[in-house]
Amino acid sequence: MSKPGQMVLVALRKMIASGELAAGERLMEIPTADRFGVSRMPVRMAFLTLEQEGLLVRHGGRGYQVRSVSADDIAGAVEVRGVLEGLAARQSAERGLSEQAQAALHECLVQGDVLFDKGYVTEEDLEAFHDLNMRFHQVIVESSANPAIAEALARNDHRPFASVSALAFDREDMTREYRRFNFAHMQHHSVFDALVSRQGARAEAIMREHANATLRYAEVFGATGNSSERLKVIARGE
Repeated sequence: MSKPGQMVLVALRKMIASGELAAGERLMEIPTADRFGVSRMPVRMAFLTLEQEGLLVRHGGRGYQVRSVSADDIAGAVEVRGVLEGLAARQSAERGLSEQAQAALHECLVQGDVLFDKGYVTEEDLEAFHDLNMRFHQVIVESSANPAIAEALARNDHRPFASVSALAFDREDMTREYRRFNFAHMQHHSVFDALVSRQGARAEAIMREHANATLRYAEVFGATGNSSERLKVIARGE
């Protein structure tokens, strides 16, 4: 996808997640292109991707409509991701990590320690954590040497906000978000220890539990009054 297409894609994801684009709202190519100052082609590609992700549905042959997303939809897809990533962790532990994989995971832990050791986080810290979290999970999946896991995760990523590449946090309660994401980072330390110790069952159990950190999405979509000013969603283009 082109750079303008990525820009439109990420922006629309955020707007849908925050409620700025409400369920049922219509989206058309030309008005959206004008809104972002791009041609119609990047918008068309972004719409197609969001349709694949389950965030948009076609509306009467003309344009798209924002899909209604429930907390149960998100929770179910996140649970599936936990099962798949748990399997990847178990197989990675049983195979043994390569030196390169172990070094990459260790670097993610070191970077995370820097973010959380000061006792609080900023929005910029959580954006940095988003990136290292993606790397951490990707290395574990790749280390399993099981392409079926990556393929199944790619399909599950088409469910709304199921992907590890999207992250939501409440900017009005950063103390709570510090606790949540610091706990997730501590889980990274635990799963790393299980991986290098070649404890497959333990690594799997931790990764499955780790998916629950994402279930903040279920709270966001199950609650009322979450405005775009309150909810911050990070969703990098792929």
